[in-house]
Amino acid sequence: MALVVQKYGGTSVGSIERIEAVAEKITGFRDNGDDIVVVVSAMSGETNRLTALALEMMQQPTPREMDVLLSTGEQVTIALLCMALEKRGYGARSFTGGQVRILTDESHTKARIREIDSTRIRTQLEQGDVVVVAGFQGVDESGNITTLGRGGSDTTAVALAAALQADECQIYTDVKGVYTTDPRVVEDAKLLDSITFEEMLELASLGAKVLQIRAVEFAGKYKVPLRVLSSFEAGSGTLISLEEDTDMEDPAIAGIAFERDEAKLTVSGVPDVPGIAYKVIGPVSDAGIEVDVIVQNAAADGSNDITFTVKRAESDRTKAILDEIAGTLDAREIVLDKKVCKVSLVGVGMRSHAGIASKMFKALADENINIEIITTSEIKISVVIEEKYLELAVRALHSAFDLGDPDYEKDQNPA
Repeated sequence: MALVVQKYGGTSVGSIERIEAVAEKITGFRDNGDDIVVVVSAMSGETNRLTALALEMMQQPTPREMDVLLSTGEQVTIALLCMALEKRGYGARSFTGGQVRILTDESHTKARIREIDSTRIRTQLEQGDVVVVAGFQGVDESGNITTLGRGGSDTTAVALAAALQADECQIYTDVKGVYTTDPRVVEDAKLLDSITFEEMLELASLGAKVLQIRAVEFAGKYKVPLRVLSSFEAGSGTLISLEEDTDMEDPAIAGIAFERDEAKLTVSGVPDVPGIAYKVIGPVSDAGIEVDVIVQNAAADGSNDITFTVKRAESDRTKAILDEIAGTLDAREIVLDKKVCKVSLVGVGMRSHAGIASKMFKALADENINIEIITTSEIKISVVIEEKYLELAVRALHSAFDLGDPDYEKDQNPA
């Protein structure tokens, strides 16, 4: 008998019919003898509806009251799911984050979990009940409702799995698992059976939207086996764990991630003196703008060019900051390019496989795709290129590293 924590997102519980389907899925696990703790999000669209109501009331709602308001979305779902289980003859008990006592810090709308008291959950499990917990929320030391911000329900599920020492944490979503790349860009993208926490963290940070980074970090820190599955299709999904497959024939690359939301800024002709990079990047960071890829080039005349990327939505604000300090930097020119993207190879196998970078660069060169910036880590190589070449680049790299599903053609043309 296993203890499994399952999380169902907004699309999985987006209607009464879907909540009924989730209840059916849960009963199958109970019939197998497993103890089940379920974490649910608000029904799809509900958080947006509640936010719109708040904005009708006032332009800048206080964070504390926003947390009180938004936390009600999950409360609806936990009650409805318990009703669906009870009418099927299965014991079920719902809990808000506060009732479980998911203790967080006091940062409203972006709280961090400090500890979880698992006593009430364990008591209900011992009585044979399915425990259904509202995701995305907790309480601070003063009993104020807090919410966990983006990806909060995934984080709740992983944190509960860690506190309960669950055998597995299953994240049910609208995709079948983690693919070698986005199947909407590469038709024969392969569903991965497994991937390491390290690889998943890189993929998530580089644009893959399957899981939130916080949840993966939490799972890795507490060694919680994490599985991504579809709510709508049968399958074993993708297991994310500490284990690295050591098969010598396994590919060095786990997947290809990409990010369209990029803009590149170049500050050219600044003096080649100590601290110049800080003088350029510091004011941008001080404004709360996240800087991604950074490259510094020394020119023959003794000056420097500093190029970096930011999110496209922040690019105009970044340019305005740089224009304001251009005189103090002695910069010759500041150029903004919003027509770039980032494409990245990720794989722990890079540590033991030589020639990954040269193979990547050749694949792009063969398609006449110019690389504007390159950045690397131990298990990642990222390049910034023109956005118009994004899909061509991803397909070329996917093919060059033989990441395609060998059964794709057969599945498309069954005998």
